[in-house]
Amino acid sequence: MTDMFVSLGTWNWLILGFLLMALEVLAPGIFLFWLGLAALLVGLISFAVVVSWQLQLVMFAVFAAAAVPVWRRLARPRPDASVSPFLNKRSEALLGREFTLEKPIIDGSGTMRIGDTVWRVAGPDTPAGTRVKVVQVDGANLTVAVA
Repeated sequence: MTDMFVSLGTWNWLILGFLLMALEVLAPGIFLFWLGLAALLVGLISFAVVVSWQLQLVMFAVFAAAAVPVWRRLARPRPDASVSPFLNKRSEALLGREFTLEKPIIDGSGTMRIGDTVWRVAGPDTPAGTRVKVVQVDGANLTVAVA
Protein backbone atom coordinates (compact mmCIF):
# COMPACT_ATOMS: atom_id res chain seq x y z
CA MET A 1 0.00 0.00 0.00
CA THR A 2 2.77 2.41 0.91
CA ASP A 3 4.54 1.60 -2.37
CA MET A 4 1.56 3.00 -4.22
CA PHE A 5 1.75 6.27 -2.26
CA VAL A 6 5.53 6.46 -2.64
CA SER A 7 5.19 6.03 -6.39
CA LEU A 8 2.79 8.97 -6.55
CA GLY A 9 4.92 11.73 -7.91
CA THR A 10 4.49 15.36 -8.74
CA TRP A 11 3.01 14.61 -12.15
CA ASN A 12 0.31 12.45 -10.61
CA TRP A 13 -0.87 15.37 -8.46
CA LEU A 14 -0.97 17.64 -11.49
CA ILE A 15 -2.86 15.05 -13.54
CA LEU A 16 -5.29 14.49 -10.67
CA GLY A 17 -5.82 18.24 -10.35
CA PHE A 18 -6.59 18.70 -14.04
CA LEU A 19 -8.79 15.59 -14.06
CA LEU A 20 -10.85 16.89 -11.12
CA MET A 21 -11.23 20.29 -12.78
CA ALA A 22 -12.30 18.62 -16.03
CA LEU A 23 -14.88 16.59 -14.10
CA GLU A 24 -16.16 19.85 -12.63
CA VAL A 25 -16.94 21.04 -16.16
CA LEU A 26 -18.94 17.86 -16.83
CA ALA A 27 -20.73 17.86 -13.44
CA PRO A 28 -20.76 21.42 -12.15
CA GLY A 29 -21.19 21.90 -8.44
CA ILE A 30 -18.11 23.92 -7.41
CA PHE A 31 -16.92 20.98 -5.31
CA LEU A 32 -14.45 19.19 -7.56
CA PHE A 33 -12.86 22.47 -8.65
CA TRP A 34 -11.48 23.13 -5.18
CA LEU A 35 -10.21 19.58 -4.80
CA GLY A 36 -8.53 19.93 -8.20
CA LEU A 37 -6.99 23.23 -7.15
CA ALA A 38 -5.68 21.61 -3.95
CA ALA A 39 -4.12 18.80 -6.01
CA LEU A 40 -2.52 21.31 -8.37
CA LEU A 41 -1.05 23.23 -5.44
CA VAL A 42 0.44 20.06 -3.99
CA GLY A 43 1.88 19.21 -7.40
CA LEU A 44 3.41 22.66 -7.83
CA ILE A 45 4.90 22.64 -4.34
CA SER A 46 6.28 19.14 -4.97
CA PHE A 47 8.05 20.46 -8.06
CA ALA A 48 9.77 23.18 -6.04
CA VAL A 49 10.52 21.18 -2.89
CA VAL A 50 11.08 17.46 -2.40
CA VAL A 51 8.25 16.39 -0.09
CA SER A 52 7.43 12.96 1.34
CA TRP A 53 4.20 11.29 0.26
CA GLN A 54 2.82 11.61 3.80
CA LEU A 55 3.33 15.36 3.75
CA GLN A 56 1.84 15.54 0.26
CA LEU A 57 -1.37 13.89 1.52
CA VAL A 58 -1.48 16.22 4.53
CA MET A 59 -0.96 19.26 2.28
CA PHE A 60 -3.76 18.06 0.00
CA ALA A 61 -6.11 17.64 2.96
CA VAL A 62 -5.21 21.07 4.36
CA PHE A 63 -5.59 22.82 1.00
CA ALA A 64 -8.91 21.07 0.31
CA ALA A 65 -10.23 21.98 3.77
CA ALA A 66 -9.00 25.58 3.45
CA ALA A 67 -10.79 25.92 0.13
CA VAL A 68 -14.22 25.75 1.81
CA PRO A 69 -13.96 29.00 3.83
CA VAL A 70 -12.18 30.70 0.94
CA TRP A 71 -15.02 29.72 -1.40
CA ARG A 72 -17.67 30.84 1.12
CA ARG A 73 -15.97 34.22 1.41
CA LEU A 74 -15.69 34.66 -2.36
CA ALA A 75 -19.19 33.41 -3.14
CA ARG A 76 -20.96 35.45 -0.46
CA PRO A 77 -23.50 37.69 -2.13
CA ARG A 78 -22.67 41.32 -1.65
CA PRO A 79 -25.71 43.50 -1.21
CA ASP A 80 -25.44 46.33 -3.67
CA ALA A 81 -27.89 49.05 -2.70
CA SER A 82 -26.97 51.17 -5.69
CA VAL A 83 -28.59 48.73 -8.14
CA SER A 84 -32.15 49.18 -6.89
CA PRO A 85 -32.26 50.89 -3.51
CA PHE A 86 -36.07 51.15 -3.44
CA LEU A 87 -36.92 47.64 -4.60
CA ASN A 88 -40.08 46.66 -2.70
CA LYS A 89 -39.99 50.05 -0.96
CA ARG A 90 -41.91 52.06 -3.51
CA SER A 91 -43.33 54.53 -1.03
CA GLU A 92 -39.86 55.37 0.36
CA ALA A 93 -38.82 56.46 -3.12
CA LEU A 94 -41.40 59.24 -2.87
CA LEU A 95 -39.89 60.76 0.27
CA GLY A 96 -38.72 64.33 -0.38
CA ARG A 97 -40.31 64.57 -3.83
CA GLU A 98 -42.76 67.30 -4.80
CA PHE A 99 -46.12 66.80 -6.51
CA THR A 100 -49.15 68.88 -7.49
CA LEU A 101 -52.43 68.08 -5.75
CA GLU A 102 -55.24 67.18 -8.13
CA LYS A 103 -57.83 67.08 -5.31
CA PRO A 104 -57.82 69.21 -2.17
CA ILE A 105 -56.84 67.94 1.28
CA ILE A 106 -59.90 68.43 3.51
CA ASP A 107 -59.91 67.89 7.29
CA GLY A 108 -56.28 66.72 7.16
CA SER A 109 -56.73 63.83 4.74
CA GLY A 110 -57.20 63.23 1.06
CA THR A 111 -55.86 61.36 -1.94
CA MET A 112 -53.24 62.11 -4.55
CA ARG A 113 -52.48 60.39 -7.84
CA ILE A 114 -48.79 59.69 -8.45
CA GLY A 115 -48.21 57.92 -11.73
CA ASP A 116 -50.85 55.21 -11.96
CA THR A 117 -51.40 54.87 -8.20
CA VAL A 118 -53.72 56.76 -5.88
CA TRP A 119 -52.08 57.43 -2.49
CA ARG A 120 -53.71 58.45 0.78
CA VAL A 121 -52.23 61.71 1.97
CA ALA A 122 -52.36 63.51 5.28
CA GLY A 123 -51.42 67.09 5.95
CA PRO A 124 -52.79 70.59 6.40
CA ASP A 125 -55.93 71.54 4.48
CA THR A 126 -54.67 72.49 1.04
CA PRO A 127 -56.57 73.44 -2.14
CA ALA A 128 -56.19 71.50 -5.40
CA GLY A 129 -53.35 72.65 -7.65
CA THR A 130 -51.01 73.34 -4.72
CA ARG A 131 -47.46 72.02 -4.87
CA VAL A 132 -46.78 69.67 -1.92
CA LYS A 133 -43.71 67.80 -0.71
CA VAL A 134 -43.77 64.29 0.78
CA VAL A 135 -42.25 64.60 4.27
CA GLN A 136 -43.12 61.23 5.82
CA VAL A 137 -44.03 57.77 4.60
CA ASP A 138 -45.97 55.14 6.53
CA GLY A 139 -46.79 52.17 4.32
CA ALA A 140 -49.32 53.42 1.77
CA ASN A 141 -49.94 56.69 3.63
CA LEU A 142 -48.02 59.81 2.75
CA THR A 143 -47.70 62.90 4.92
CA VAL A 144 -47.27 66.06 2.89
CA ALA A 145 -46.48 69.69 3.54
CA VAL A 146 -46.86 72.71 1.30
CA ALA A 147 -43.70 73.03 -0.78
